[in-house]
This record gives sequence, C-alpha cells and structure tokens, in this order.
Amino acid sequence: MTDETTGPYDLRTAGPQHLDGARSVMLDTFYRDFGYGYQPRWHADVIDLAGTYLRPARHALFVATKGDEVVATTAVRAAAPNSPPHPRWLAERYPAASTAQLFRVYVRPEHRRNGLARALVRRAVTFAAGQPDYRVVYLHTDTRVPGAEAFWRGVAELVHDPRDGDPHASPTVHFEIPLPGRRPAHGDQIAADSARSGASPRATSVR
Repeated sequence: MTDETTGPYDLRTAGPQHLDGARSVMLDTFYRDFGYGYQPRWHADVIDLAGTYLRPARHALFVATKGDEVVATTAVRAAAPNSPPHPRWLAERYPAASTAQLFRVYVRPEHRRNGLARALVRRAVTFAAGQPDYRVVYLHTDTRVPGAEAFWRGVAELVHDPRDGDPHASPTVHFEIPLPGRRPAHGDQIAADSARSGASPRATSVR
C-alpha cells in the first residue's frame, strides 16, 4: 500500500522503525485517556507489535508520522470479540477466520482534528478488503472516551449498544464496516433462515 500525505503528515504501513513510536502512542493512551494503564490481558499485542501486526500476512499496523514522530496508529488483525466480557452472540457473529477487527485507533491529543483517525481507518479497511478471507470489519469502543462514540457512528454501522437507557450497563458499543462485495458470515445465516421460511433476505437488526 503506497504512502499517503495529508498536510504535514505521512500515512503509511508501519515498519520496524515505527514500532517504538507506535507503542509510545498506545501506552500513553492507556494511561492518559483510559486511566487504567497497561493491562496484559487486553494489551499484549502492544508489547509484541512486530509479532502481532508485521509478520502475519493478514494483519497490519498503520501509522501517521510528522517528521520522524509517530503521532497516530491503527491496527487490524483476524480476531473475534472476546466473550466474556462481550456477549457470546457477538463472538459467533464475528468469527476470527473471517473478521478483520480494528485495534489501537489512537491519535495524540495535539494532533487530533486533522482527519488522521479517519484516514488511517480508511487504509485499514482497504487493506482488509484486499484479503480474500475477510468478510467484514468489526470494532468496539468505550463510550467514556471523549469523542470516540461520535467518531465511530460517523464511519461505521452500529451493531450493539448494551446501554439502552441503563446507566449501569457496559459502556462498550459495537460496530461493523461492511466490505464491498462481501457478505459477512452472519449474512449467510440470514439468507439460509430466509430461504427456509420463504421470506426475502433482510438486514440483521441491532441487538
């Protein structure tokens, strides 16, 4: 995938020379924005970025740089939502073999509002579309992070919002981005159910 320039920023597929900078962006986000710091059970990929994103053919890490500094990141890898903590039906809807899950969509605060997250997500989706086994892009976001929910509602389709007016429900909201010309795995089930019932296929409702 060719490099892209937007203003003073360069967007590219990460190489070994970008890993320290990308890791710094991610760790700073865990501590500063999320407030809970590095958690091994959730963030092991950040320690081994090369093994997680650079070596596997179906995985990738994308970065935005300004000069030699990495200022934003986005990653994609074949992964289903973890259940628990997420509902089991989500893990079944998005099996790892056919799901490109987005991770680490982070921008340093001083470089936000320059379109970097949107541009990096676009590159990640283009990458996923180029992998024949991926059928859909999936992601989830913590609505307690300022601006996160509004951003994803602008670039992805809502799949599951557990809050439904309940202030004690999980703040994690789930989205998908369809890949052109591909029917996700749950689409096959919808079509099969419709064929058995004689009804026309229809979109899955938000659960």
